[in-house]
Amino acid sequence: MTVVDRSRLELAKIAVGVAFAANGLALGGWLARAPAIRADLGLSSAGFGLLLLCLSGASIAAIPLAGPLVQRFGPARSVLYASMSVVVGLAGLGTGTAAGSVPFAGAGLVFIGVGVSLWDVAMNVEGADVERRLGRTLMPRFHAGFSIGTVAGAGVSAAAATAAVTVTTQVYATAAVIAVVMLFTVRRFLPVPELHREESPGGRVRDAWREPRTLLIGVLILGFGFTEGAANDWLAISLVDGYGATEAVGAIGFGFFVAAMTLGRIFGHAAIERWGRVVTLRLTAVSALAGLLLVVSGIGVPVVLAGALLWGAGASLGFPIGMSAAADDPLRAAIRVSVAGSIGYGAFLAGPPLIGLLAEHVGVLPALLVVVAAIGLGLLGSGAARPLTPENAPHPLAESEPHSTEPQGER
Repeated sequence: MTVVDRSRLELAKIAVGVAFAANGLALGGWLARAPAIRADLGLSSAGFGLLLLCLSGASIAAIPLAGPLVQRFGPARSVLYASMSVVVGLAGLGTGTAAGSVPFAGAGLVFIGVGVSLWDVAMNVEGADVERRLGRTLMPRFHAGFSIGTVAGAGVSAAAATAAVTVTTQVYATAAVIAVVMLFTVRRFLPVPELHREESPGGRVRDAWREPRTLLIGVLILGFGFTEGAANDWLAISLVDGYGATEAVGAIGFGFFVAAMTLGRIFGHAAIERWGRVVTLRLTAVSALAGLLLVVSGIGVPVVLAGALLWGAGASLGFPIGMSAAADDPLRAAIRVSVAGSIGYGAFLAGPPLIGLLAEHVGVLPALLVVVAAIGLGLLGSGAARPLTPENAPHPLAESEPHSTEPQGER
């Protein structure tokens, strides 16, 4: 492994944080303007939902390709290429919206979806490398940066809408900011070690799909991703439909969830360093379950708000811990992150329509109980998050891999 001095590592840590925040900004900077985009394109809600499949479908399809690409080009170049794909996609979305062209907007969303997937895998690989070299738990904080970027993007969208700035102008400006920021940010990423090119990337992809630990980490990410996504999509609606609350109260409830999740990611490193990944995951699963049960209890809005806090804290660490665990071995980090991510990202594709279908038949509050099964999947995969050791690794670990930051006593 290439030796890097401390100051270089600290710069790389900042760069990874910026990459996560910019990724969140790239999404949050236009998703909050979805109603305006739908209106400009002249689509119904159903039609707009089909258009968004261009984004989610491209994102899911590109995930398996991300590992080999990161393995070949390294995280810095991969993040740069991916961010430029997002920039092109944002420009296409803005142009399509201005012209009222659904095909053009859809093509833009495809570029965004592909870019977001590659960007996500590459920055997680780089973040895990920085975390490993510094010997500190950093992944939750990096993911908090994504949450902060998303919130910032939503805030920019709200301000732009209030000031009557067109969607096209806002999207073009967002694309320009992302392009400039990422061109400078990737220069601070760590040097690419030679181990990225030692074996055939294609062979390693096939091997990773046969590794029980990697598959279980994917199940872990799937469970916690579904738990997080269900609240993102349905918490505000559950307050309005299930409790007769106003839309403003629904937004407040969602805000409670996002705030708790962001704080959990900012301060969660202390729990991981004290108790280890597995115990932390199990504690957060209990918190998410308690919060979910309060939300669907039917008691009242104050109880739902308390539940939103517990749910947000419980959903905060599963995704970053899963990504960190998948990247334990630097030799195979990119491949394993892409395989585990391929499984985990299924939650974001299948979750919203599944809950929506159930809500049509039983109501939104009972439908949310399906999240209990997702939490169970997260618990099922939690044991796989134990740090790799020579005894439990499916392949020999990289010889120069530093010791894990995991507490030594955990099993």
